[in-house]
Parts: sequence; structure tokens; C-alpha cells
Amino acid sequence: MSETNLSSLLWSVADLLRGDYKQSDYGKVILPFTVLRRIDCVLEKTKPAVLAEHDKRAKAGLNPAPFLERITGLAFHNTSPLDLKKLMGDQDHIAENLRKYLDAFSPSVRDIFDRFEFHTQIDRLHKAGLLYLVTEKFANADLHPDRVSNAQMGTVFEELIRKFSELSNETAGEHFTPRDVIRLMVDLLFIEDDDALAKPGIVRSIYDPTAGTGGMLSVAGEHITAQNPDARLVMFGQELNPESYAICKADMLIKGQDIANITFGNTLSDDQLPGKQFDYALSNPPFGVEWKKIEKTIRDEAATKGHNGRFGPGLPRVSDGSLLFLLHLLSKMRPARDGGSRFGIVLNGSPLFTGGAGSGESEIRRHVLENDLVEAIVALPSDMFYNTGIATYIWILSNRKTPQRKGKVQLIDASAFWQKMRKSLGSKRKELSAAHIADITQIFGDCKKLTRDGVPISRIFKNTDFGYRTITVERPQRDPKGAVVLGQKGKAKGKPVADTALRDTENVPLSEDVETYFKREVLPHASDAWIDHDKTKTGYEIPFNRHFYVFTPPRPLAEIDADLKTTTDKILKLIGDLSA
Repeated sequence: MSETNLSSLLWSVADLLRGDYKQSDYGKVILPFTVLRRIDCVLEKTKPAVLAEHDKRAKAGLNPAPFLERITGLAFHNTSPLDLKKLMGDQDHIAENLRKYLDAFSPSVRDIFDRFEFHTQIDRLHKAGLLYLVTEKFANADLHPDRVSNAQMGTVFEELIRKFSELSNETAGEHFTPRDVIRLMVDLLFIEDDDALAKPGIVRSIYDPTAGTGGMLSVAGEHITAQNPDARLVMFGQELNPESYAICKADMLIKGQDIANITFGNTLSDDQLPGKQFDYALSNPPFGVEWKKIEKTIRDEAATKGHNGRFGPGLPRVSDGSLLFLLHLLSKMRPARDGGSRFGIVLNGSPLFTGGAGSGESEIRRHVLENDLVEAIVALPSDMFYNTGIATYIWILSNRKTPQRKGKVQLIDASAFWQKMRKSLGSKRKELSAAHIADITQIFGDCKKLTRDGVPISRIFKNTDFGYRTITVERPQRDPKGAVVLGQKGKAKGKPVADTALRDTENVPLSEDVETYFKREVLPHASDAWIDHDKTKTGYEIPFNRHFYVFTPPRPLAEIDADLKTTTDKILKLIGDLSA
């Protein structure tokens, strides 16, 4: 059975749900039942041996779990004599028996159904008289691994997740990243490692701290498998939303991943994978979300652990926690001596420039640039995400840059690389075609300056090009006669007293000598000015749009006048027609 036919069969359950469920709630039934039936089929062959072993070990007073999982060859098991087929034999007790069957799973699997709130759906279906009919549908779907491989099952489940997310597109953006964006991120992440990933038996790890439904992990896995079927990508993730966590964990289970690697909770305040480091990471954290609820925990970690923790470089303003996720990712990098890491993260425009010298945001930018961790930043088209139309950027970070990238940052303006979607989904009106993704990936891989039709597409900068010093320019107080007021005490004695009303600041690029700048830009206009060097701060910002601005000269005045006259004549004619 093809994946398309199988997903259509499973989705046909919607015909039963119509009327009793809203479309956006179909996934609450279909997804957990799909997982249940797959597990049902996977455990089918070993069930007799598992039941016998369970009785034997239980009588001996031993914990049977490790013995049962040795038989299943998996990290889970079920100790009930029931399965979905057997549940069909007792229609009157379907709800009671289904719950017993679920309760007999090992804790890691029960956790999935608990997060799905599957028991609530069982009650709802039972009250609507639908539970037996829905269970029967799934019991008759053959999802046995001999006929549907993990890869095929993963594709089916991905299709169901997509359909469910599209039906719920008003909230999909919180937990579901568009596949075209993920494919671009994955291609950018792996392009420089293609040769290494082609080696036989290669094993690599990937992590998503905001895993959502697991889309980024899944697409990364598909990419690696397509390149090298013998390669193994071990997946790790953490997710805050219970239903998304359940879907992600279920997807990993279906694909044969260790579901203990998928954890639940707030990544920033409760990292469930402390001390773990990864070869790769991908993340699409929430844009512009405040972190006031977890502020104390974050500030305590920053204060007590400093650079030995995650937040040593600085803390952004409480109204936007995007850069906290970037710092969290940096803590998951392998040391370069151990092979290093490459990460990709989607951020909005704010982290590029918000905050002046000395601010938390600027200090975080300073940290990643002075440590040469930013490979590239790619500007995406607007209207690419389900829940926002704002401009977004992919940051690629690495502590194992190739020689041609060392000390440099590549900026790519891909905002014009898009095609209109046939049907909008929420705020998503544009998409990247396969050709767009290939083109952007190639531009990244080439790492060269590129201009097309007079429009800059790719530019290469030194890390220091984004740095500046904010100097404080002082001017003296003057008495009513215009004489400079001098200090009378201590270090200030005999020196001009600064007039705070005349105080100003100037941003001097790191590439330029401060005194040279001051003599050229300030003294010709204020000959009595001086720099208070104690107040000088170093800052970093990445003014992306400024570097890709193309001046468009205004139209000739005569052309504008002609357009105005044409419009005026039309208005006068309309007025004349109305009064006639």
C-alpha cells in the first residue's frame, strides 16, 4: 500500500468524526490512533513471548521491563493480552478494555497518550457512539513493519501532521514550521558536510530545543537518509506544548528513534538535556515572546553560573526572548577539538539590531561575532510563516568554520526568492520552490559576493565590520560671561566641568581610530569638545537592510505631473457625469 493511499485510509476516519468534531480537532483522534495501531502491529510478533516472560519474571519478583524489551528489541512493551483486533470482540466494553490496553504500555509510551489527552477522546467518542467504529477502522489498517517500513510510516505520519496543522492554521505557527523553510535550513546546515556524511556507518546527532511536532528533526533525517541510507542521525528534542510534544515523540517512535531523547518542558527554564552536546541543531523559537514568567530562573542562572552557564554573554530585554534560545543552542555546541557543531536558527529582525552598545542584545551579538561563530544570515521573504507576515532570518552558526569563512560573515538577501502559494494558510502566502532552495543553498556554499541585475544578493563581511564604539562627547559648562567653568575638587580640579545638557554620543566603527574620527567629525563643529573615555562602550549590530539597499531614483517631475493631470481629468469627468 502506498503512503498516499495509507494516509488517505487513515484520514477517512474524518468521515466518521464529521458533525461530532470540528475539523481542527480531527487530529486529536486520528494521530493517537495511528500511533496506537502502528505500535500494535510492531509488537504483534513478540506478544506471546512477552506475555510469557512477563508472567515468569513477575512470579520471581523481578522487574520484567528490561527482559521484555530484550524480546521486543525496542525501548517499550505492552503486557496486556489485548490488541486492537481483540478489542473488536467485545463491543459493549470497548472503552473499558481500550483503557486497560493503554495502561499496559511501558511508561514512555503511556506518556505519549497522556499528552495527547487520549483518555478524554475515548470518553468523547464513547458518548457519541463512535468509539467502536473508529477503533475498527484502525484495527483494519495494516501497519505492520513487514509491509510498511519506518521510513514509509514516517512519511504517512508527517502527511497527517501537515493536514492537521493546516486545518488548525490559526495556531499552527506556534508548533509547526513550514516544510519549505525547514528544507532550506537543513540544506544550509549539511551542505559543507556532504562528503563526511556519505561515509559508511556514519553516526551524527541533531537537536531541536523547540521541537514542535518534530518537523525539523524529521526533514533532517530524510535528508541524511537520501544521501546515505547507511548513515544514522540520532535525534534529540524538547517541547513545551503537550500535544506537540506527543506528536513529536510519537513521530520519533514510529521512525525507530529512542523516544527517551524527546523531552517535555520549558527549554529555557528547565533544560531536560543538561550537559548534552550535539553535532547539529535546528530551531524555530517563538518570535518576540516575553520571558517574564521565567525571569527569576534565567537571571539566577546568569548570576550564579556566568559563562559556565548558558546566559553569561548577556540577557536580552524581557519583552523578547529570541536571543535566549540562541545562547541556549551555543551551550549545546561540541568543542571544536571534538569535531565542533553547526546550528541553524530562525529569528525575526529584532536580534540583528535591537539594543545599543552595552545592552544585553548587543553583548550577545558581540559574543557570537568576536568568537567567530556566525557563518551566515539569510533574509527570507515576508509572509513565509503561518502566524506572522514579518521579515525573518536564518542564522547559521558554527565553531568549525572552513578556512574561507574564518573571521567572516556572509549575508544573503533571499527576500525575492519566492513563489505565490495557490492557497494561503493563515499568514503564509509565499513559498520557496525546490529551485529557490537549491539556488540559495548554492549561493551559501559558494561564499562569494554576488550581484544579479544590479541587485546585491550575497555580501561577505569581516566580523569586526559590525562592531563600533559608542563614545560620549562632552562640552564645558560656561558662566554667564561665557567663560568655561572649572572643577574645584579632587581629580576634576582645574578641568572643565561637563554640561550634561550638551552631552552627545557618536558611534565609531571598530575599523577606525577613535581620535582620528573625533578630529574629523566632531572638533570642526565643536572645538571645545572632548571624549569621556570612561564612558566608551563597544557594541555590535547587523544592519542587514542597509547593506542591501539599492537606491531607486525618483521619476522625472514631468512624468509625475502627467500622471497627476490624467488622474485629475478622470476625477473632473466623474464629477461632470454625476452633475449631468
